[in-house]
Amino acid sequence: MQSPVKQSRFMRRALPYILSLPALLMCIGILIPFFTAVYYSMLRYRMNLPAMKGFIWFDNYINFFTDPKFWNTVYISLTYAFLTVGLELLLGLGIALLLQRPSRFNNIASIMLLLPLMTAPALAALMWKLMTHPDFGILSYLLSVVGIQNFKWASDPATALFTVVLVDIWVYTPFIMILLLAGLRSLPKAPFEAAALDGVPRSFVFFRITLPMLMPYIITATLFRLLDSIQQFDIIYAMTQGGPGDKLLVFQVQAYLDFFQATNVGRSAALMIILWAITYALSNVFIKQWLKLRERAHGAH
Repeated sequence: MQSPVKQSRFMRRALPYILSLPALLMCIGILIPFFTAVYYSMLRYRMNLPAMKGFIWFDNYINFFTDPKFWNTVYISLTYAFLTVGLELLLGLGIALLLQRPSRFNNIASIMLLLPLMTAPALAALMWKLMTHPDFGILSYLLSVVGIQNFKWASDPATALFTVVLVDIWVYTPFIMILLLAGLRSLPKAPFEAAALDGVPRSFVFFRITLPMLMPYIITATLFRLLDSIQQFDIIYAMTQGGPGDKLLVFQVQAYLDFFQATNVGRSAALMIILWAITYALSNVFIKQWLKLRERAHGAH
């Protein structure tokens, strides 16, 4: 029988390992699907031809370099990600600046603006699909009132990207807005009070004081949204299934079609691994910038 002192000492030593167990289990739960995808990406494996299954190592990846469909997927995915994140960042920052001063109206408005974020993206896409229907959609009717007839929205290759970007902006701008609003309201007041006493122009205050101090929040919001946008599936698939044609075949949609329609498991898995590599590289770039800003801020103090 151990003494209470020894039991207490044992518990103090074991507690860090016990507390880290959930993190370890989560890490294992993440790594198992990842390495499974790596394994399948090195196979010639089509579910409709199981007898032809076999290792081809990196051939799936090498074949992408000469595949125009792959480079179209890369182009569309990056274009969609940078368009949505860039526009959402501008709109979110503008709305956050308008709601910066705490008041009852601004607090209510910020809560109301969060409503699109509470809607599942797939449901939001279906709702917008109805609103933009060329025959009976309310938005198509409003355009016809101002003289724009027969606007095809997502069914036209020329306007399909515009339409899904519009839906993405409607759903996710509140996410960036609330992060930047929290950042603006947490900034120290002393620099702004000193600038007001000195009569410094508002443009100078924004570009030389507000924006540099807000940059860590901007980088954080941009990173989260960029990683989400480049992996977009539900909005695009719910509205267009990757069409018209191959206009919106982003990574997730192309991998889904390769797996469930073409039954090409190896190619689909390889696409997902390439998507992971792109998101990993982008996150590293943003995290390094964030760390530089933090070091600069500590150096200033």
